[in-house]
Amino acid sequence: MVRIGVDFGGTKIEAAALDAEGRFLSRVRGTSPRNYEAGLIAVRDLVAEAERQAGVHGASVGIGGPGSPSPVTGLMRNANSTELNGRPFADDLARVLERPVRYANDANCLALSEATDGAGAGHAVVFAVILGTGCGAGVTVGGEIIEGRNAIAGEWGHMPLPWPTAQEHPGPECWCGRRNCLELWVSGTGFTRDHGGARTGEEIVALSRTGDTGARASLDRYIDRLARGLAVVCDILDPDAIVLGGGMSNVDELYERLPGAIAPLAFSDVFTTPVLRAVHGDSSGVRGAARLWPLSP
Repeated sequence: MVRIGVDFGGTKIEAAALDAEGRFLSRVRGTSPRNYEAGLIAVRDLVAEAERQAGVHGASVGIGGPGSPSPVTGLMRNANSTELNGRPFADDLARVLERPVRYANDANCLALSEATDGAGAGHAVVFAVILGTGCGAGVTVGGEIIEGRNAIAGEWGHMPLPWPTAQEHPGPECWCGRRNCLELWVSGTGFTRDHGGARTGEEIVALSRTGDTGARASLDRYIDRLARGLAVVCDILDPDAIVLGGGMSNVDELYERLPGAIAPLAFSDVFTTPVLRAVHGDSSGVRGAARLWPLSP
């Protein structure tokens, strides 16, 4: 059985066909147009090309993207690709693709992929975080996505930064209308903004490794803020594993330093939770999206 996964991001859209074992049969990418109607057409065309390359037609389609459909109205909410908000995105995708689709938050797709056969495999409760242009998280229990009663489980990026310092309070305004959201500090965008905005995250990390004091201070602040955010999650959920994805997950220092930074903040006398790099990297989005459909109907 072939399943199609689509990763609908703010800068790129990817579609891939996977076989029953999760192997790629095809994989195609395009630029995200940031226009609602154009985005629908881009998904339609990428799915058609992924099917053509895989030699299949009419495969199941799972889509991972920002935000989530409201369980009451079916309209999108909480998407940082704000052109989606208030629109029946999942229904419109089903219309242009001429088949049923399943839609889930992109961080949920990361969590599902990594809990199935990635860094979180074998762990009962997995908290998976995307640290990219934005910031979000997904939760799986027993390899199943937990969306919650209101379908907002894992909306970690829009909780306030815990234990803010005087310099961090009241904090910047977020696109969501709140102030001092965690996304503004621990996303890749937040990391570069905190350093002044003139350098990329990769450049800041590279400079910190040369002993540049400003870059080292920026990385220290980033790890401290990320640890604060994760410590609150551990107090509430106490996951068996924390998995990091997105561009900032490529920073080796996070895995060396985060467990020790979280430990004194967690409300426990012991902290042994592993912080792990996503095994499938930027493939986790499409892999998890494809797996929104089971292998058998």
